[in-house]
Amino acid sequence: MHRRSLRIPAAGIAFLLTAAVASSALTSGPDEFADVALISGARAGPGTAATRVIAHRGASRYAPENTLAAVDAAHRRGFIWVENDVQRSKDGRLVVLHDTTLRRTTDAARLFPGRAPWRVGDFTAAEIARLDAGSWFGRRFKGERVPTLAAYLRRLDHNGQRLLLEIKAPEKYPGIEAQVLRELRARGWLDRAHVRSRLVVQSFCVRCVKTVHELAPQVRTGILGAPDVRKLARYARFADQINPRVSALSSRWLAAVHRLRGPHGRRLEVYAWDVAKNTTARSVRARGVEGVIE
Repeated sequence: MHRRSLRIPAAGIAFLLTAAVASSALTSGPDEFADVALISGARAGPGTAATRVIAHRGASRYAPENTLAAVDAAHRRGFIWVENDVQRSKDGRLVVLHDTTLRRTTDAARLFPGRAPWRVGDFTAAEIARLDAGSWFGRRFKGERVPTLAAYLRRLDHNGQRLLLEIKAPEKYPGIEAQVLRELRARGWLDRAHVRSRLVVQSFCVRCVKTVHELAPQVRTGILGAPDVRKLARYARFADQINPRVSALSSRWLAAVHRLRGPHGRRLEVYAWDVAKNTTARSVRARGVEGVIE
């Protein structure tokens, strides 16, 4: 998913509950984001109180994406939900990283110059743990590491945060769905409290989402993208969310999604991503989505 700017100014929850707020470039401060109530009364039907904002790869405008620093930055700014990306190392450890190569967000090319194109799955967990995942973003983040999923979950629990977990490129990592679920279970994330309100697992891969549902039907799941409306009824058997690029939204498509109920008996939700920088809270509200991944 690509990042864009959507600002939720520090005007207090009461204001956010009564007004649509114009947005522009993100600015720092303790209360810019009202994660629980971005827009009250979003046109999403009965039972939906607000449109949520989910911190995309953590607060990735303030700290290097998908790092523990980004999780903490999101926490400081009031984000309850964060989104991340999970892949697998050469020796089978789950790590949190967006790109399928290490080049953009680490110093892998410097430390391992002869190992282009630096695919995540070509490096052991110990090698990945050596990488600097912060300096590319800013000097004060020098030495920030690529976290394992286990470390990431511990930090979320410490902060009291919730997780929208994307299984990235599952076709490269056979069996990763079951492995992710094993890790979640080992860290206490498949208990009732977590699966009820603190965890969603999503992927662009429909087969992957279906597998997660079959292995752990209690877990809420999401399909990334905007599938043809003719496929939605089939997908609703194993997905609770359909999460498209915002530019793919149309009133007809959104209505088709909202007519369906997912495997847990609730109406399908829509969390939109790739929000353009000139998008206002009013226009998000008008779309009727339940969440914005920003």
